[in-house]
Amino acid sequence: MKIIMLGAPGAGKGTQAKMISDKYNIPHISTGDIFRANIKEGTELGKKAKTYMDAGALVPDELVVDLVVDRVAKDDCANGYVLDGFPRTIPQAKALDEALAKNGVKIDFAIDVEVPDENIINRMSGRRACVECGATYHIKYAPTKVENVCDRCGNELILRDDDKPETVKKRLDVYHEQTQPLIDYYNEAGILAEVDGTKDMMDVFGDITELLK
Repeated sequence: MKIIMLGAPGAGKGTQAKMISDKYNIPHISTGDIFRANIKEGTELGKKAKTYMDAGALVPDELVVDLVVDRVAKDDCANGYVLDGFPRTIPQAKALDEALAKNGVKIDFAIDVEVPDENIINRMSGRRACVECGATYHIKYAPTKVENVCDRCGNELILRDDDKPETVKKRLDVYHEQTQPLIDYYNEAGILAEVDGTKDMMDVFGDITELLK
């Protein structure tokens, strides 16, 4: 089962991808996690990705396509995977389809988690991240036991630059311009499925599992 998660930044597609991964025992492949790991390690890819992410822009195709294609070719992806954060553009989608076709495989589902922009801005501006261990929280939906202190390691929490309202708005503008066409692309391919992302997290997951039956 090869699945692509679609949806604007902050729509909750990453959370749903992890739940799908756990339920169906397939890898959750997040380009965001790959970028953050590279940024923390100070690699060249990380430095390049950080300049785009801090500005609320999308990371260019050439920095991600080969990385993702190589990842999905690994043994743990034999029974499928959930792609979260890729593809973001039509060229990326086409590059992925072409690479998979060479191995005689294709994407089974593209699941679009639909959430209005206003909801997303409110959600993301409430996020907090630990500067040390990377754990993430939300001041309303997943607060820490002590305000601004990480439950896991006790270090300070911050509002990341890419979660600030002005940056989120930029990211949403970029999303609608560059990524929204993917919905049409996968709809035409006959593999698009849409779910209402404003529902409770478990209700959204229930809707997704119904689609995957």
